[in-house]
Amino acid sequence: IKHLESASQNIPVTSGTRLREILQEWAIRHTQNTQKGYFNNSNVLLFSGMNHYRTARVLTEFSENLRFADPVLQLGIPKFLSSFDALELFAKGSHQILRWSPPHVLSPSVAPIKEWNHYIMRKAMHKADVVVAFYEELERYGLEELAGKTVITSSVSEARLQALRDKGVHMVLDYSPQPFAEQTISIVVLEAMIMATVATQGGQVTDDDLVEIIADLELEPRTLYPNGFKRTSRFAFVIHPLSQQYFRNAKPLDLVSKVSPPLVMNTLERIIAYAPPFVYSRVTGVQSPTGAEAEGWLITVGGTPREIMSHSPEFTYRRLLAAADMAKKLGAQIMGLGAFTKVVGDAGVTVAKRAPLPITTGNSYSASGALWAAHDAVQKLGLVSVGPSGKMAGKAMVVGATGAIGSVCARLLAKAADEIYLVAPEPAKLLALKEDIEQETPGAQVHVTAKTEKYLGDMDMIVTATSGAGKKILDIMRVKPGCVITDVARPLDIPPQDVAKRPDVLVIESGEIRLPGTVHMKDIGLPKNVVYACLAETIVLALEGRFENFTLGRNIEWEKVREIYKLGLKHGMQLASISGVNGVYTEEDLARVRTLALDKRPELKALQQQATLH
Repeated sequence: IKHLESASQNIPVTSGTRLREILQEWAIRHTQNTQKGYFNNSNVLLFSGMNHYRTARVLTEFSENLRFADPVLQLGIPKFLSSFDALELFAKGSHQILRWSPPHVLSPSVAPIKEWNHYIMRKAMHKADVVVAFYEELERYGLEELAGKTVITSSVSEARLQALRDKGVHMVLDYSPQPFAEQTISIVVLEAMIMATVATQGGQVTDDDLVEIIADLELEPRTLYPNGFKRTSRFAFVIHPLSQQYFRNAKPLDLVSKVSPPLVMNTLERIIAYAPPFVYSRVTGVQSPTGAEAEGWLITVGGTPREIMSHSPEFTYRRLLAAADMAKKLGAQIMGLGAFTKVVGDAGVTVAKRAPLPITTGNSYSASGALWAAHDAVQKLGLVSVGPSGKMAGKAMVVGATGAIGSVCARLLAKAADEIYLVAPEPAKLLALKEDIEQETPGAQVHVTAKTEKYLGDMDMIVTATSGAGKKILDIMRVKPGCVITDVARPLDIPPQDVAKRPDVLVIESGEIRLPGTVHMKDIGLPKNVVYACLAETIVLALEGRFENFTLGRNIEWEKVREIYKLGLKHGMQLASISGVNGVYTEEDLARVRTLALDKRPELKALQQQATLH
């Protein structure tokens, strides 16, 4: 450029570099601000970091998962740069990768090397969420490499947009504003036009000149959706084995688990608790009616509940933080904590402070899902009157009422039942909770007790939400026939052998949500498309683009329970078929429970028969 300027004397010369840098940075920040967190932890492939230096520098503010193809495409060296610092060393000619340059006899133009480099470029594009390149560089790639990607490029004409549509691109961020409706121009031409309009003697155009004319013409980066609006967000969710039985589902432990005696299994259980996290399953196919999509990873930490509770909270924190680091590198924008990982220590607060991405425990949606399922079950059985407002003319009990999920269930049930009974072994917390509920819901009839036995036989609905880890929570033989018990706890508070003793009682595993779309992931012990509510909360937040610490600590906010419920409906979440320890309850199963309950409650049976006659 300097040689051209000296040769052209007084004629201004431009390569568009200055305007391109301004527009590239503006486009990234504009998208990040208008679509909150869009580039957070994205896996970004830049065909040339040197040509898109400003883009790369800005993207490092939102993601560390950047790869630069400069060595591959410029020098034929089959190696990517994996950080912005590495790019700067490469640009200065001091990066050690420059020593890898193939010898003369293996010139980068030789067919085998060209094919190998093309292959690794295709692999890199598969992994990327965002691809930054000039349009001409993308022309040799097709649907297999570009489907579902965000492409950052410039000067996208209608013909180019159609080509990107055919290649399955989700979003195109065109950082070159287009002032003309019928003509697509390049940034070089746009800067030349600005220079011709505002240049002073000698052709000097300041940054102020560029910014002023962009503002005057109301030019903006273009966000294009070739195949209609789509936004794919990414999440991670931490799971862990709930018992030794779960080792049978993980290779290579499955072979050992099937033949090992209990003593060996106990030792294996202790060893696995120290194992590093690993990806159990990829999750794809979640599609909201809004056009938003989500994909993610289920990351396993090795400890069973017994092992988690036998160690200090810091032991589990370290494993969760290792999982968070893994999630960040995978590209997740938010991470959820499942089962016992969310009750350890301060219930996610410390992990959220130290993790490199937002954290949620999912307890808000677990509480919502618990009552959603219980209310639906009560209506299906028809043994208790439910008014037009949805309020149940009966009594409800919350066991574990002072816990994170239990306290919110208690607050919600106070609005949904005539009387509620709160059970927990912490008298002071119970009294404080009772006082809070009576202030929040004037007229609510709230009773407190340290043990379940006293009022158990009078309950029409029971929600168990303890962290008992296998301890006996209630005597199911004392429960009223036809009672609906919603077991929120993981592991379950009520074991299968207890459920089998009372076929006249409906025991459901609450919190299961059916996801929209056609979901693909490994077995988690639930029907297809159905997940636990804590996982569903993480997915809902991803679909909404709410990459923030949402539910943390033991005191869940009622406002967040209500908000996540509404967001779930917005994105197509549904209550799954009512499930128990033996799977989904059919209509015949519900009718059988109802019949057996009426047989044991002749006074209710007589009343219902009279109502039928009238």
